[in-house]
Amino acid sequence: MTAAGKWIQQWDPEDETFWNETGEKIAKRNLFFSVLSEHIGFSIWTMWSVLVLFMGPEYGLTPADKFLLTSMVTLVGAVVRVPYTFAVAIFGGRNWTIISAGLLLVPTVAAFAVVKPGTSFDTLLWIGLLAGVGGGNFASSMTNINAFFPLRKKGWALGLNAGGGNIGVPVIQLVALAVIGASGGPRVLLGIYIPLIVVAAVLAALYMDNLATVKNDTGAAKDAVKDAHTWIMSFLYIGTFGSFIGYAFAFGQVLQVQFGRTPLQAAYLTFIGPLLGSLIRPVGGWLADKYGGAKISLYNYVGMAAATAVLVVASMQKSLPLFVSVFVVLFMLSGLGNGSTFKMIPGIFQAKALARGLEGEEAAAYGRRLSGASMGLIGAVGALGGVGINMAFRQSFLSNGSGTGAFVVFLAFYALCFGVTWAVYLRRPVGEAEAEAAAEAKPQLSYAEV
Repeated sequence: MTAAGKWIQQWDPEDETFWNETGEKIAKRNLFFSVLSEHIGFSIWTMWSVLVLFMGPEYGLTPADKFLLTSMVTLVGAVVRVPYTFAVAIFGGRNWTIISAGLLLVPTVAAFAVVKPGTSFDTLLWIGLLAGVGGGNFASSMTNINAFFPLRKKGWALGLNAGGGNIGVPVIQLVALAVIGASGGPRVLLGIYIPLIVVAAVLAALYMDNLATVKNDTGAAKDAVKDAHTWIMSFLYIGTFGSFIGYAFAFGQVLQVQFGRTPLQAAYLTFIGPLLGSLIRPVGGWLADKYGGAKISLYNYVGMAAATAVLVVASMQKSLPLFVSVFVVLFMLSGLGNGSTFKMIPGIFQAKALARGLEGEEAAAYGRRLSGASMGLIGAVGALGGVGINMAFRQSFLSNGSGTGAFVVFLAFYALCFGVTWAVYLRRPVGEAEAEAAAEAKPQLSYAEV
């Protein structure tokens, strides 16, 4: 590692001696500061979910306008995850963390300047779109951290990395609650985050590292795009992370529009679900490490479908206590599923490597390369689920005056995720199709084990 550039030239986390003597300490240090930057990125991405709570009648926005605004912010956050994934290979993980943290100043300062009564909806929409850059931090962070940890630790490490980032959602909601309770305005909220962004960028520069083994491997992204499992896992991640981020943006608005809560009353409730969903994400990764990601994901979709069915009933009966309590459960299940589905990704590509006859470090390197490249793409497509959720709520309220219709659609989607998980990752062994194509007869691992 060169002291000036913070580059690590050799990195082999699968070597237990290297890991125990050197690698673990370095990996955990990078994980900690990656979580910090990603955490603030999530807060900036989702800040419009709380800014709209500040926007009373004096702003002249309809509920449909607010759902459209949050949908577009979610969309940008999903799209930028693709180039953010490639950025790690181009610039290095540490270097890109510094850059991506610094970019968070753009939407925060811009919102500080324009969010006030009298600002046109078009202006608010364009400024809101800038906040989407905060959604990209997740993709680059996960790609970077995936390269630091051995396969046996990835479920825990990726779950902790993502969970710590996801907590940025309830944290900004809690800060907003305090600001609203103190009769403060949106500029107070934004003013709190501007110095925090600077601190995150500086700490990344001081304490993070680049892995030379990851740099310039942009061809891995092309290989990941061609692999069917990238798109299958993207679909499944829509059901977990898409739900988490979509509900995080929409929950407060649903409470206001359907149940007549005031901004302060809504803020008292909105943070609970995202907080618990974020905290439980590492547990999903840990359970997947122990029992298999596919099994945990399968049962998790059953739970999400059951919770959604209860939400349909609560919505029709307009029962606020039942609605809020079950919505919190659904948040927790989405967080658990986030951890289990992401654990599946490195296991899938490791199993494919073994099915191709690769062994030892060669197989591990193949798995790291493809899983790291695919994670950003999967994260990007998964985040599009948040767009779908907000648009579904918007249409449901426009058509029926409630969110019931949207919940029925979500219920059907979770049932479809259950079917895909079983059919692809539990019905057949890993690499069976590849093995048949190559006329190989080597023993295969079950997807339920990865």
